Amino acid sequence: MIEEKIVVGKGTDYPLDGLLTIPTITAANTATGTYPAVVLVQGSGATDKDETIRKIKPFRDIAHGLAQRGVASIRYDKRNYAHGKKMRKHFGRRLTVMEEVIEDAVRAANLLKVDPRINSEQIYVVGHSLGGVLAPRIDATADGSFAGLVMLAGSPRKMEDLVKDQQKLALDALTGIKRAILKWQVDKVLKKFENIYDLTDAQAIETPFLGGTSVYYLKDMGEWPMHEYLRNSTKPILIMHGDKDLQVSTQRDFNLYKELLADNPNASFKLYDGLNHTFMPALTDNIMKVMKEFKVERPVEDYVIADMADWILSND
Repeated sequence: MIEEKIVVGKGTDYPLDGLLTIPTITAANTATGTYPAVVLVQGSGATDKDETIRKIKPFRDIAHGLAQRGVASIRYDKRNYAHGKKMRKHFGRRLTVMEEVIEDAVRAANLLKVDPRINSEQIYVVGHSLGGVLAPRIDATADGSFAGLVMLAGSPRKMEDLVKDQQKLALDALTGIKRAILKWQVDKVLKKFENIYDLTDAQAIETPFLGGTSVYYLKDMGEWPMHEYLRNSTKPILIMHGDKDLQVSTQRDFNLYKELLADNPNASFKLYDGLNHTFMPALTDNIMKVMKEFKVERPVEDYVIADMADWILSND
């Protein structure tokens, strides 16, 4: 494979260092002489182009595994990783996922479209976690120009509902004074979700949330019609989920995707036994110890990447 340095958003206020990974082992599409490609979209938090979390690098693993199978990719530093201080100064509590994630995913796709080695009709969004949640909105922002979507450990539910579930798991894992202290903190955060959609945008912006954001961040996400997009879509969509994922739920998230996409003949679903949120064998079933998952250096399971590549190539 070949890896080339690129810049997503070159000439804008927020240029992002990235890598374009091009296959060299597998033959290109015989009809066009080009490769299908994916835009890798990261999850929550400020992470680099490899989506590095402690000792794991999921996006590096996926990019290299796809390249070995004939699929190109582009990955890049997340905007709040490269320009966090500048973003906080400029956007403050007005920040939304449009500025944090979506604009850059569309810009990355536009870079792929003008590369002569890439089949511009076969560019896919591959979103992990928050990136998976936002994949439909990314496609809509790009006027539906993506060939298909891959949602890795995503959810069709609203972000505040995911936060509530995660906090409940955390409370269930504790007892005594530790549980009482966490419950007080959790109740304080969850209270901000009450009647969030009855607030004006100005009121939501004035209500602080986490990490310098406001509940406007959640309100903006929740007002986008995810269910409508999924129910009406006939676009190729691949839902991938580990059944030991502690951040999203097989029952509430994976199965809800299946329900919403029941009328889409091009929707596919992969549920992996024993894998966690980053598609590695789970090391704990306690959400309070989830960081343990990232302290052990290991790759994304290769068969997950193989399934992704096979699905992309089957649509090519």
